[in-house]
Formats: sequence, structure tokens, C-alpha cells
Amino acid sequence: MTRKIMKNEWVLKIGSTVIALTAFCLLWQAVVSFTSMGDFLPGPFTTFAEFFRRFVKPYGKVVLPMHMWSSLRRILIGYTVASAVAIVLGIVMGTYRVADAIVMPLFNIIRPIPPVAWIPLAILWFGIGDASKYFLVFLATFLSVLQNAYAGAKSADPVLVGAARMLGANDGFIFRTITLPCAVPYIFSGLQNGLTAAWGQVVASEMIRSSAGVGWIIIRGMDNNDILQELVGILTIGIIGFILAASMRGVEAKLCRWTTRGK
Repeated sequence: MTRKIMKNEWVLKIGSTVIALTAFCLLWQAVVSFTSMGDFLPGPFTTFAEFFRRFVKPYGKVVLPMHMWSSLRRILIGYTVASAVAIVLGIVMGTYRVADAIVMPLFNIIRPIPPVAWIPLAILWFGIGDASKYFLVFLATFLSVLQNAYAGAKSADPVLVGAARMLGANDGFIFRTITLPCAVPYIFSGLQNGLTAAWGQVVASEMIRSSAGVGWIIIRGMDNNDILQELVGILTIGIIGFILAASMRGVEAKLCRWTTRGK
């Protein structure tokens, strides 16, 4: 019975997605066909055809999949390091008052600053190569994951923690059995938000200065007044962002079966 319900939910989600995308493409085509925007805006079929054609015809020196890989590689490094550091620090802050008192004031100062505002300093500190992009991805991911890991650690029931201590449980046992299970759903929420922020940040940094990547495709299209190239870049951003978010939700669904967040 449960499997049947889950199957019906997946069918409903897939069907709704197909209907929504079809309606959007039809509306896009209608705007191009029946308004003056068709004079400069390519339609959806032209854009999708160009998207697949660029798998064999290069933008600049490399084909579209290599531009995708350039962006994903920059995310992979910065996101992984930032997530690991933020999860550990967030849990420590949520568990120990001294760590919270030391780190939280600095975090509250940095948190309101949008990561894109750090681009000039990142270039000054790390140059125009990939190191500056790793830093920007790290920062975008770190702020989101740290905040959620901290909230997750704080959500642990103090009554349960106190009872465990009275029964002789040490800090390691309390962390494994109380703090971590409470924090995991929050951590995955932060990981997903951080992944979205990291993807947007790496694209923005590539538009400032890069020789390859999805952001490079868009900025070169702007320089050449090539709207079709810009649309291919935007389409690529949307597809990869959707795949990354769906993948993270799938991992969360496997590891956090007790939560229904995001349904």
C-alpha cells in the first residue's frame, strides 16, 4: 500500500512537471510568434535545438559539456570543504556556549553581506583564477550550512540531554543519539540551500572573469549581442540547478526517512 502511494506521488509530480514545462514553452512560443518580441527573441524550439547542437559544436575552445564541467568542478571543491567546516562548527556552536559566544557575533556581521559583494576582494586576495571562485563558493555555502547546523544542534531537547547526563552518558553518546539525529534534517536543509547559493555564486563569478564555464557563455553572448547564446547559458543554468536540487532531495529522502520536508 505504501509503495503504491509513493508511486502515485511520483506519477503526479512527473506529470505536473511535464504539464508545467509544456505550458511554459507554449506560452514562450506564442509570445515569440504573435508579438514584436519575436524580432529579437528566439523561440523555445530554436533554443533547445541550439542547446543540443553545442554538445558537438564548441563555444570558444570547448563544447557545452566541458563548460558545465568547469562550473561543476569549481562548485565541487568549494562546496565540499565549506559544508564539512560549517557542519562541524555549527554543531560545536550549538552544543557549547563558549564557542557560540565567540563565533556568533562575527557570523552575525558577515551573514547579511551578499556573497557577490566579496568578488572584488576575492580577486584582490586570490587573483582571477579558480582560487577566487573556490573562495566565493565556500563563502556562499558556509553561511547557509552553518546557520542550519547551528539551529539543528540547538533543537536538541535539553530535557533529554539532561536526563542522559544524569544516567551517566558522556558527550560522545549524547552527540550520537540526541544531538545529531535532531540536527540532520536541519543540516540537509542547509546543504540544499547552500548548493543553490553556491551554484548561483559560481555563475556570477564566471561572468566577472573566467575563460570557461556557464557564466562565461552568458557574458560572451552579451559581448557579441548573441541572445541565442545567452538563452542557452540560462537554460543550462536551470537544468543543472534542477538536477543538483533533485539529487540533494533524493539523498535526503534516503537518509532522513522520518522527515517529510520539501514534499
